[in-house]
Amino acid sequence: MTSRLLRNATLGVWMLALSAPTGALAAGRAGGLTPVQHELLSNSKYVYIESTRADGSFGKPAEIWFLFHDDAVWVGTRPDSWRARRIRAGRPQARIAIGKVDGDRFLASGEIVTDRDVEELLMRSFALKYPDRWPDHADGFRKGFRDGSRVLIRYRPLR
Repeated sequence: MTSRLLRNATLGVWMLALSAPTGALAAGRAGGLTPVQHELLSNSKYVYIESTRADGSFGKPAEIWFLFHDDAVWVGTRPDSWRARRIRAGRPQARIAIGKVDGDRFLASGEIVTDRDVEELLMRSFALKYPDRWPDHADGFRKGFRDGSRVLIRYRPLR
């Protein structure tokens, strides 16, 4: 299974989805992403995630390294990050901008998951996608996923 995941990540390691007009919230085919968004996710280095505050508003967008895999945006983060804390508090909805902070956006629902195969895929894809910066972070990600100081979040686009 890991080789299939790695092959898919190598083919689509840059996947990040933008909707057509800037600022529009996208909806579309299965998974809630349009073909354009799939293409943009394939070529973007960053997503900007705004998680949902207690009052229902979105927080400040954070630039995030990501993996686009199985029609979802995957990120590794600290368990005490606002993203993770808000998901655990029952506020999983997020707004994700693609490629730039004011890029096209889509709504997604996040969940903290445990999937060792995807963790490994994420780290291998980061080594390819961020070759100049990954060496400084690789040990922290590996150790973090092992000891719980880093969690895996899957954001699935809302339909």
